[in-house]
Amino acid sequence: MLVVNRFRVTPAEEHRFRGELAAAHALLAAKPGYVDGWVGRNLDEPDLWVLTTRWDSVGAYRRALSAYDVKLEAVPVLNRALDEPSAYEVVEPNTVLNVHEARVT
Repeated sequence: MLVVNRFRVTPAEEHRFRGELAAAHALLAAKPGYVDGWVGRNLDEPDLWVLTTRWDSVGAYRRALSAYDVKLEAVPVLNRALDEPSAYEVVEPNTVLNVHEARVT
């Protein structure tokens, strides 16, 4: 599963936000089920940042978000994300795509 969190960051906030986002990413990366991820910044709109992470499953991602240290340190940063859907399934050849019902794992 793929998670894409996008953020709008003013130039005045950029340096502090970059460190906070890197720290949030590090906390998530330490959790079981984390596969990989990165922090990025838009080339055309430098105030637009992204944190992209991959997980073994939606359950692993949800458990990571429920961890005490993540709630304390990372969730306040993640709450700054633009209000848009952020969880995606990876589309691979010959797989059944998402159904219009919530998946439980």
